[in-house]
Amino acid sequence: MDKLSNLWSQFQPEQLFYYVYAILHSNQYRERFAQYLRMDFPRIPFTDDYELFNLLAGYGKELADIHLLKSPRLNTPIARYQGGGFNGMGEFNQYDEDKSVLQINPDKHFEGISPVLWNYHIGGYQVLHKYFKDRKVKSIADPIHYCRMVTALTISIDLQARIDQIIGTIIQ
Repeated sequence: MDKLSNLWSQFQPEQLFYYVYAILHSNQYRERFAQYLRMDFPRIPFTDDYELFNLLAGYGKELADIHLLKSPRLNTPIARYQGGGFNGMGEFNQYDEDKSVLQINPDKHFEGISPVLWNYHIGGYQVLHKYFKDRKVKSIADPIHYCRMVTALTISIDLQARIDQIIGTIIQ
């Protein structure tokens, strides 16, 4: 049995899901196939290179774990919830780009939210802003969850950049 056949014999079905997950999270892929994604008929490019396939599947698994907030990498959040007093929000939600701070009321804020994170969009929505807007949150019940989301977005952006570095050979 040659080396390639031996490598592909290690294939696990869930690797296919994670490979596709990685491909769909590539910025290059989404730009290249934007018209097909709008029509709900995305083309998924495949590679004959098992090592490349396995690398992308690994990135896809890491992304899935992060998006499900199950990754141990989220245990050390990037953002910090600071301040004293009441956790209430009302309509105060203000982002200060210069300080990388999301002020939720006069006394409480989240630190460590860079402009890249604050302006990050998925499906046309500004993720970190939409979290509060959709829930019409009156108070922050679980600030740790929000800090983990910030960390998840940071790691996702990094993984997307790694995927984009290697995907060019597949989506030509």
